[in-house]
Amino acid sequence: MDRNTLIGLVLMFAIITGSFYLMKPSESEIKQEQARQEAKARTEKGLPAESDSTAKAKAVQTAVIADSAELKKPFGATKFGTEKVITIENEKIIAKISTKGGKVKSVELKGEKNFNGKPLMLFDGEDNKFGFQFNAAGQNVSTNDLYFNTESSDIQVSGEGKQSVKFRLNYSAEQYIEYVYSIAGKGYNVGLDINTKGIQNLIPQSQKTLTLNWNTTLRQKEQNIESERQKSTLYYKEDNKVDHLSESKDADEALEKKVQWIAFKQHYFSSILSTKDGFVNAKVDVKHASETDIVKFYNTNAELAFDNHKDNNYSLNFFFGPNQYNVLKSEGNDYQSIINMGWGPMRWINQWITVPVFNFLDGFHMSYGIVILLLTLMLKLILSPMTYKSYVSMAKMRVLKPQLDEIKAKVGEDNQMLMQQEQMKLYKQVGVNPLGGCLPLVLQMPFTIAFFYFFPNLFELRGQSFLFMKDMSTYDTLFTFAPIFGSFNHISLMCILMTLTTLLTTWYNNATSGATGQMKYMGYIMPLIFFFVLNSFPAGLNYYYFLSALFTFLTQLVIRTMVNDEKILAKLEENKKNPKADKKSSFQTKMEEMMRAQQQAQQNKNKS
Repeated sequence: MDRNTLIGLVLMFAIITGSFYLMKPSESEIKQEQARQEAKARTEKGLPAESDSTAKAKAVQTAVIADSAELKKPFGATKFGTEKVITIENEKIIAKISTKGGKVKSVELKGEKNFNGKPLMLFDGEDNKFGFQFNAAGQNVSTNDLYFNTESSDIQVSGEGKQSVKFRLNYSAEQYIEYVYSIAGKGYNVGLDINTKGIQNLIPQSQKTLTLNWNTTLRQKEQNIESERQKSTLYYKEDNKVDHLSESKDADEALEKKVQWIAFKQHYFSSILSTKDGFVNAKVDVKHASETDIVKFYNTNAELAFDNHKDNNYSLNFFFGPNQYNVLKSEGNDYQSIINMGWGPMRWINQWITVPVFNFLDGFHMSYGIVILLLTLMLKLILSPMTYKSYVSMAKMRVLKPQLDEIKAKVGEDNQMLMQQEQMKLYKQVGVNPLGGCLPLVLQMPFTIAFFYFFPNLFELRGQSFLFMKDMSTYDTLFTFAPIFGSFNHISLMCILMTLTTLLTTWYNNATSGATGQMKYMGYIMPLIFFFVLNSFPAGLNYYYFLSALFTFLTQLVIRTMVNDEKILAKLEENKKNPKADKKSSFQTKMEEMMRAQQQAQQNKNKS
């Protein structure tokens, strides 16, 4: 064999060998051919072809077996599995718990509906994520993505009963994380006891806490999603003080003190997570959504103390329920503080007056339209003495108007200082306080503002109809149109009635008080401004303002028949002759001091 022949044989052998390895089918191609041959064999035997779901399941199973490297990682075997959902149900809620993540997958509130008539789900599917995040054997572990095992089945509890279901995330037979969900027959609570066994041997000794992540997307449940967004945010109780993130913008907060509970609050419903031992180093945030059907995104990362030398146990509790003041208060732990009752005096009025009176009337099981009617009537009766004093004071100013006009003509409008002094002198002589008609109205203002917070946050009005109002917790619609001025796209009939009644009352007040100038026209402008402000507010609130204005007008008509202008004028003229009239009130003294100071300042200015 010559040299050239030998070289040729070697090259041919190299080409054949290289072609064998280069043209060898990949593992996926082999699997595809096997599947094709199996399908062909099933067809030849007259058997039906495998469904796509069965084929995919086999492919996943093959991939799991093949990926031995992934299985060897901490909790590697739990990264693959088939989801199983367990339903736990009581008289108030239906909660579904998934083996994927061992988390609450969905919560339905019985007897409640969305604005579109569908069953009310607090959240559903992947909108809720919950689990621990930690490092084990050098690998980052998130239990939300892992598959738990369970031998539990669906449970339904009522009355005084209580049952539980267990989910276990196994690392080995003696090393696992166990979730025990419990539910009683009554109420909105789902208990969660977390037991860790043996995993302290997997976690670095330097790690003293486990991070718990809770992330939820809350979707639209009310007709007016803009209002729903304005009243939805994240609340928390830190160091026994309840606080919250901004309702109007994206916000986040790092909480340095121990946190007793965290609430993902939507307008009328909340999910609240609490723990007896408290969370530490909690970081919370809430973000607005660009999607049209999403209210907000909520997220919490909080830490639980972890002992590296023993098994650890945690007792948590979920509250899934309505933002109903009495329900939240009965839960304790200041849950009712997530309902915005206003600030300062307004909150006190709502907590200690409005809520008890409303509950008393609600106990008679009447329509909420009637309850609001009676509540308004009771308030007007209580405030009627002040209303009477206000009207009498306005009547005094009205009968004095001719004398005030004489002072203005005598002194001239150019000398405002002297005119005010002469007017104050007249007030002192006849014993009239020029602010007497305003003071009772000022005293009533806190109640008016308090109800501005009370009715839009009153859960009891949700879905309740009265007269032409189909749902008193949102605006009623007379007619709709293409949006103008932003989101202004409808007209509320109750808001129109409220505005017209307020204008009527304003006209009557101006007529009885003799108001002139800017104050007269301001009284007409403000109701028109409030129409555009309140047009999208709940019909229940506008209904209250309508009743309030109507009762005010009727009260003044009654008082008008009780007040005689001639008798009032005669009394004032008599006061001029009464030496006691020379005694100055504290108000008159302060007014005179202020006018003298202004007059002195004006004189000094003229000299300079």
